[in-house]
This record gives sequence, structure tokens and C-alpha cells, in this order.
Amino acid sequence: MAKQVVFDELGGPEVLRIEEVELGEPGPGEVLVRVDALGLNRAEALFRSGGYYYQPTLPGSRIGYEAAGEVLAVGADVTGFAVGDPVLTAGTGGMSTTGVYGDELRLPAEDLLRRPGGAEAVTGAALWLSYSTAYGALVEKGGLRPGDTVLITAASSSVGVAAIQIANHLGAIPIAVTRGAAKRERLSRLGAAHVIALDEGELLEQLAEVTGGRGAEIVFDPVAGPGLSDLARAVAPGGLLIVYGWLDPRPAPLPLNWTLRVLGYGNLQVTGDPEVRRRTWHFLDAGLRAGTLAPLIDRTFDLEEIVAAHRHLESNSQVGKIVVTVRP
Repeated sequence: MAKQVVFDELGGPEVLRIEEVELGEPGPGEVLVRVDALGLNRAEALFRSGGYYYQPTLPGSRIGYEAAGEVLAVGADVTGFAVGDPVLTAGTGGMSTTGVYGDELRLPAEDLLRRPGGAEAVTGAALWLSYSTAYGALVEKGGLRPGDTVLITAASSSVGVAAIQIANHLGAIPIAVTRGAAKRERLSRLGAAHVIALDEGELLEQLAEVTGGRGAEIVFDPVAGPGLSDLARAVAPGGLLIVYGWLDPRPAPLPLNWTLRVLGYGNLQVTGDPEVRRRTWHFLDAGLRAGTLAPLIDRTFDLEEIVAAHRHLESNSQVGKIVVTVRP
């Protein structure tokens, strides 16, 4: 029997529970995977509580986008994977039916990727969604170039850390934004060229000081809400504001005299393209092997501690990725 995390009602972390299920053998086009580690994402907390862009199918909804493990068996017509291959999930399915929180998964082969860069399981579980989101938005859509300044809000998140590393990898200038100065030193060590702490002054004033009043060629934001107006004014003329989330669901006004482009970014709509996914995989593979891309693990939990892991996810105290390990 396999273990699987499900929930029967919307709510806080306490609604999550572990049940045992019979997965059976993989069918045509399917792969059976042993899970070694899970990466947690803010989207999963929103999904569990009812604030995501689609709703769970209740009762008994599954949950989770990101897992790393090893192929146990392959079904008929599967090519490209063999027993023993180290893999990770691409996060392309609907969580209610293909959520990955568990110790074994039976998934369509197209939902899997070989682990890039020789990554072990914990690194693999922390890799794909955060780094593909930052890469897809900044490079594929944003055209980030060497010398560009990129302003990264929620910079201590796993996507924020990925964006800092990708900017440095390409020779751009990452400016990290955080709510409190307590994370300043950590973000500087992670490679931020400058850190703006919002408890130390106004965003636009601090940005003007470090950019000589020019602003940022790209602003990369998962929050939206009323603060989007200031972020729009932070964009250099002709630059780009990329909004990839809605952590603040309130209306998001824009200034009337804006001279910028605005992009609402949805990662699955971009990396769902096989050619973009191929380019993303090779970018991450090269960065991991060179050592310029390296997921930061904030803390690990055991699968049996999934409720505590989600509580930590919602505490906003983490820097980097929260990973859940799965004991054999």
C-alpha cells in the first residue's frame, strides 16, 4: 500500500491527513515512481485553503506539484524512462487528481523529467517549479540581459532565491526586496547586489538611491495588491513589470502615466510548451553543473510531519525552499 496526503475540506494545515491507497501497476503511458522528497509551494497552501485559481475536488482531494524520486516501473508505450532512473515531476497536472504528496506515485510519463545536473532527491524536489518560474518569466518572457537591473520582491521565497541566482548567472543585477531588515545579510550572501528592506524606508526612495534614479529594467513580483502601483513606478522607462502571483488579493492599481509593459505570468502556460521545457531543463542542468544555480533548503520535515511543514510554509519566516523527505 502507498501513502497519500489528502484533505476533505478547505481550511488550515490541520485538514491534511495521510491515507493508504492501492496504486496498482502503471498502465500504458504511465510510470510508477518511488518518492524520496517533496518540495512545498505557496500555491499548495492556497489550494488547500480555497484561495487558488482553481478549486479542489472534495472530499479526498490530493495535493502537491513537486516531487523527486526514482522510477520503480514503466507501463506499455513509455519511452525515455527506465527502472532506476532519477526523476522529478514537472507540475503539469491538476492537484486534485495528480497531487504528488505521498511515498509512491503513478503518473503519466509526460508529467516527469529526468533530474538535471545530477541533483540528489532533496535538491531535485526544490528545483523545478521555483527555477522554471524564474527562468520562464525573466528569460523566456522578460528577455533579461547582462547589465539589466531586476527588482525581486518576496526575495526570500524559493522563487526569489532562484531569480537572484539566475540574474547573477546571466550577468544581470539583482536587487532583493524584503519586508524586514532581518533577512538583509542572508539575501546579500545569496547574491543580491542590493537589498531593500521595507521597514527601513520607502521602496522608491531606496531604489532610486541604488540605481541613480533609473529604476529597474524588470520588476518581478508575486504579491500584486495595492503595492503594485509603487512597483510600476519602479520600472525604468520601457521596462517590464512581471506579476506571477496574487498573494495580496486586493485590487492592484497602476499609475495613469505609466511608461512600462505589464505581464501577468503563468508558469504552467509557459513551461507546458515542450520546447520551452526542453530549454528550461538544459538551462538548469548547465547552472547546476557550473554551481551558479543551487536551491537553498530552508528546512526539511518528514512526510508524517506534513501539517507542521504547512504551518511553517505559512509562517513567512523561511528563506528558500521547504522540503519534505519520505523515508523508505
